Amino acid sequence: MIRNAILSDLEQIVYIVEGSKLDMHSYGNFQWDEDYPRKEDFINDIKEETLFVYDMDGIIAGLICINKEEPEEYKDVNWSTERDALTIHRLAVNNSFKGKGVGVKLINYVDDICAENDINYIRTDTNSLNKKAQGLLTKCGYGFKGKINLLGHEGIFYCYDKVL
Repeated sequence: MIRNAILSDLEQIVYIVEGSKLDMHSYGNFQWDEDYPRKEDFINDIKEETLFVYDMDGIIAGLICINKEEPEEYKDVNWSTERDALTIHRLAVNNSFKGKGVGVKLINYVDDICAENDINYIRTDTNSLNKKAQGLLTKCGYGFKGKINLLGHEGIFYCYDKVL
């Protein structure tokens, strides 16, 4: 079941994120490091009710942040439309659940959030080295829209969007 994250989920969330960082670093992707994302980012997401978790009988299988915040650099991307959009941030899957469709369910859940909020457009980005995220986005119907450099982050980021 996908639900809003609560503060008591924080220990599992941090565990999942630290595992994701190790996985990313193993293939040279340092988009997540000691400075981002931090525990405080997730506390803020929980307070703003923008962090969702895939809860499997009390075990968090994955998490995703969904809001309307966009990096300033998004203005330079040739998006499919300039409509009101939801933006995906901070997606992570528990290493114990990788390959079991958790990422797909979380990404597809964004469609439900859009429907509830009368929004039919989604944007996101991922590091150019993050082939797993790129494959997941493509599998879920997102199209590649361009490349950006994000202030404070190493490397090039690929932007994706989906019109519902």
